[in-house]
Amino acid sequence: MATTAASRTSGPVRGYRDLVVWQDSMDLVVAIYRITAAFPREERYSLVDQLRRAAVSVPSNIAEGHGRSRTGDYLRHLSVAVGSLGEVETQVLIARRLEYIADDDQRRLLDSCNAIAKMLGGLIRSLRRRLETGPGSQKISPDS
Repeated sequence: MATTAASRTSGPVRGYRDLVVWQDSMDLVVAIYRITAAFPREERYSLVDQLRRAAVSVPSNIAEGHGRSRTGDYLRHLSVAVGSLGEVETQVLIARRLEYIADDDQRRLLDSCNAIAKMLGGLIRSLRRRLETGPGSQKISPDS
């Protein structure tokens, strides 16, 4: 599916893996997993689990939505991704307040969240415009 989201290869977007927002959200997942590995053991089944699940939800919902055949379905999944990103941001702030992460790590993670949020917002606006352009515009091809 071709969207206004840029791909790093500057070629056409053929699948969700070409979307910079998906690529960057995958990088965020890796960063979250690495940083939470150093959290206190007692947080393993609470904050660590919550933070990791929320982070994983972002690229997962981008991918799942992209695979849907209707733009409205894609938009719903992108909305879930935005919500999950808000969870990540909040949990990063909690982790900093508990002194589980350093200021620099918090800043880096929040900057990444902010960049991803902007890209998701742009993709959502683009898809909403597509919905408004007329009949037949609601169907998308998952493998184009």
